[in-house]
Amino acid sequence: MPGYSKIAVAIDLSSESDAIMKRARDVAAADSEIHLLYVQEPMDSVYMGVVPYGPVFVGMDEVEENLRSELRQKLDMIGEKAGIPESARHFLSGTPAREIHRFAEENDMDLIVLGTHGQKGVQLLLGATANSVLHGSRCDVLAVRIYETE
Repeated sequence: MPGYSKIAVAIDLSSESDAIMKRARDVAAADSEIHLLYVQEPMDSVYMGVVPYGPVFVGMDEVEENLRSELRQKLDMIGEKAGIPESARHFLSGTPAREIHRFAEENDMDLIVLGTHGQKGVQLLLGATANSVLHGSRCDVLAVRIYETE
């Protein structure tokens, strides 16, 4: 059975990213094109209900830019480790499910691979993101079950 030829792997930059990459490779065709995605949700949208007008605090843009730089470095480290070329590592900004759908549609992906459980803190949204990606996708979605190791 031939595998998928164009795969978008959406990760949250956690330690589970390796397991998600492994599952993507398991279902990939020999000559597949694998793209690694991370979506940073803008801080102003995360805190929108808290402060209705203007930035949450002075200097928020600088904090967000520093965070973006750190997260981009993590994405690049994971991509290098997985052998994903720099041109196939995508750091996106926006609502995660919406950006994953947009990327998959604009780039004619055959499959989206992502984890299924929530993380701690802000990353608790991953469960909702996985559900939104699954129910709004035009291509196949592989939800990789990540188990707690305690």
